[in-house]
Amino acid sequence: MKAFSITDIGEKRKINQDYVFCEINPIGNLPNLFIVADGMGGHNAGDYASRFCVEFFTHFIKNSNIESPIALMEEAIRATNEALYAESKQQEELEGMGTTFVVATICGSELYVANIGDSRLYVIGNEIRQITEDHSLVQAMIKTGELNRDQARVHPNKNIITRALGVSEVVQPDFFEVELLEGDIVLMCSDGLTNMLEDEYIEKIIRENADDPKTAAETLVKTANQYGGKDNIAVIVIKV
Repeated sequence: MKAFSITDIGEKRKINQDYVFCEINPIGNLPNLFIVADGMGGHNAGDYASRFCVEFFTHFIKNSNIESPIALMEEAIRATNEALYAESKQQEELEGMGTTFVVATICGSELYVANIGDSRLYVIGNEIRQITEDHSLVQAMIKTGELNRDQARVHPNKNIITRALGVSEVVQPDFFEVELLEGDIVLMCSDGLTNMLEDEYIEKIIRENADDPKTAAETLVKTANQYGGKDNIAVIVIKV
């Protein structure tokens, strides 16, 4: 397994509120761990939220004796959410902060994923597959038939998310289990990438750099910035 992570402030923002964690070696009872978090909140609150959640979550994983990957991630997310919510109530300038959170671990050929918000995880094998489902206003409108995907990409409210870590006392993540094949590539990213580049273009860049996660990740970020770089960009590329 090879992996590389990168975040970039983009071309328009003054603060980078994206935060990543990328470790191919064991963390507690998990054989590896990958996280993308895209913070939100005024001043530095979004930056604080994403960093806090990644650090709290990884600390929890290191010190837990839960063995099941899904059960461990679920408990770690619950604890992380409670901790960030408590922080937001103690400091007025942090009130209302939150973060997206997509986390993955690969155990043998099984990929375990948890997701909250609109950061994404894709698997690129024979085709590109979005595994996570965005918790966003436009995704809800797609599901009810009010919008198609092309309309959603340019909708003025496309950045409104319906779930995030830290904004309420209880959070409901989605969980996914995917069987990976040798040679599959896992991509995790914030919406700073997917709002700038279509899935087909992302797939093309990944395939052109299939054996080099570092070059693939750096090329994705560079291209997103060339297409406008309207938001912070976070990318993790994992070659299985």
